[in-house]
Parts: sequence; C-alpha cells; structure tokens
Amino acid sequence: MTTQESIPQPTLIRSTLFALVAAVVVLTVFVLPAKYNIDATGIGKKLGLTQLSTTNQTAASAKPSVKTTTGKDVKEIIIPANGGIEFKVVMQKHQQLTYQWVTPGEALYFDLHGEPEGDTTGYFLSYAVSIASDMKGSFIAPFDGTHGWYWKNTGNQAQLVQLVIEGEYSNLPQ
Repeated sequence: MTTQESIPQPTLIRSTLFALVAAVVVLTVFVLPAKYNIDATGIGKKLGLTQLSTTNQTAASAKPSVKTTTGKDVKEIIIPANGGIEFKVVMQKHQQLTYQWVTPGEALYFDLHGEPEGDTTGYFLSYAVSIASDMKGSFIAPFDGTHGWYWKNTGNQAQLVQLVIEGEYSNLPQ
C-alpha cells in the first residue's frame, strides 16, 4: 500500500501568494503600459511598451468609419444592346450580403468580382464568371474594396436585370 505525500499547507499558501504577486507585477509592468498606456512604474516607457499602446490606438482610429447599409435593396439595371454595365458596392473585409439577379431576356455574360481598396494596378479578383439568365447566392468580402457584377449583352436589344441584394455594404449606386 502506498501513501500519497501531500504538499504541506504553508508551502501551498506561499506558492499561491508568489504566483499572485508575479501576476500583478507582469500586469503592472508589461500589460497595462503596452495595451492601455497606463505606466504606473515608468518602466513601460523605458522599455518602449507605451509606444505599442499609441500604435494600437492610431491604427484603430486610422480607418474611417463607413456608413453601412443593412437592409434589402432592389435595383433594375438596363444592359444596353451590344454593351456592358458594371454594378458595384463598397464592402469592408468580412462583411456579407446575399444576392439574386434575373433577366427575362437572353442569358448574359457576367463576372462577379472585387477590387481591393486603394489598388492602382487594375487588379481584380473574379468570384464567378459565366453566361446565365439568373444567379442567386451569398458573398463574404475577402478584402476591403468594391465588389459587384459586370454584365455584357451581346444581343441587339437592351435587357433588364433585376438585382436584389441584402446585407452589409455601402455606397449603393443610384
């Protein structure tokens, strides 16, 4: 039969108090200056930790707030004969929307794509490219920027596209 040795109670209390004191020191010396710019000891400034706090605050305030529409919009878009139209909304990364478009006429070439905010190279990322008379789906923006559709009508008559979008976006074209 074996007996378990137990830790003497005074040792357990000392260890707990030591851990508590160490946690308070780490919080006071490192975390508060770096995260919240609270430097009670002055060590945070000497170690450059308070600079981290101002960098975080600047980065958080640098992005302008974008008025986001959350709701449902129905747009009727006329695609001219032998021409094309692009329809885009502005979305921030991880915003989402659902969409459905339909045309009663002939199938149209379309490209659902996005362009990163601030890009001047002409880069765009296509999410779906096909020829169809309707499409329904949902979309989560992979980056800040404009996202939308390009429709091309190769027929000799203008075609109407009815687009229904619902979700998080801004700058809805009129």
